[in-house]
Amino acid sequence: MTSHVDQPQSFLIRAFSVGRRPQVAFGLVIALFWLIVLTTVSIWAPYDPLEAVGTRLIAPSMTHLLGTDALGRDVFTRVLYGARESMPIAAAVIVCATVIGTLLGAVAGYAGGWVDAIVMRITDVVMAFPAILLAMAISAALGPGLRNGFIAILIVWWPIYARLVRGQVLSIKQREHVEAAISIGATRRRILQKHVMPMAITPVLVNATMDFGQVVLFLSSLSFLGLGALPPSPEWGSMITEGAKNFYQWWIAVGPGLAILTVVLGFNFLGDGLRDVLDPRSKGDK
Repeated sequence: MTSHVDQPQSFLIRAFSVGRRPQVAFGLVIALFWLIVLTTVSIWAPYDPLEAVGTRLIAPSMTHLLGTDALGRDVFTRVLYGARESMPIAAAVIVCATVIGTLLGAVAGYAGGWVDAIVMRITDVVMAFPAILLAMAISAALGPGLRNGFIAILIVWWPIYARLVRGQVLSIKQREHVEAAISIGATRRRILQKHVMPMAITPVLVNATMDFGQVVLFLSSLSFLGLGALPPSPEWGSMITEGAKNFYQWWIAVGPGLAILTVVLGFNFLGDGLRDVLDPRSKGDK
């Protein structure tokens, strides 16, 4: 039997072994890179993202690493500043969706009955629509803009966590330690907080990490369709839209496209590593 003293050591061993995997190391490097860019880009960025700095539609060069766009703005600088537009919104969506979905899913799974029925029917209604189409409809109704894009994606995303947590709670509340807590007279709230949720939170953390890149992609898709960020915002999706209008100037769309690609891949790899660390039954420990 593993003692409580051995558990932290086991966790550290798993974390070290996961960190040696190339794909997890890549995910961690990408996440740290964009975090540094997000917080410091205004200090060292070569140009202003909204000002024309050269001749329009210049190809990539040493002066402009990703060329210039149709208004003469430096594309490389705009890609860097795009992290400040997309990533905070994505983080806010993940946090809010996780909190809302976890609370509703936990209450529905543990309470059961009519509470469970109401919450699950609401999630069924939301999830019955293709996510991107529902987000587009909500954004179109509210009007374009990052704030409304945030609201649209949040409405689409929280049912994922509600379903996930409900399933975990339904499984965990049948276990012996929960029945023991019930037998000694623990309140329902204490049982949920102390005996159920600590065991249900692991897949939520893993899912949230992997969803971060997907939300960035979702937000960029709305902006690409004209339902997200508004010009002249250096948001990645809107930059790709501009690149589509100037098809032969490939560098305008390649920069933000690569930024989105690295964020999605990086956080997917990071989520895989986090799952291997937190879940001893995962393949990472074999």
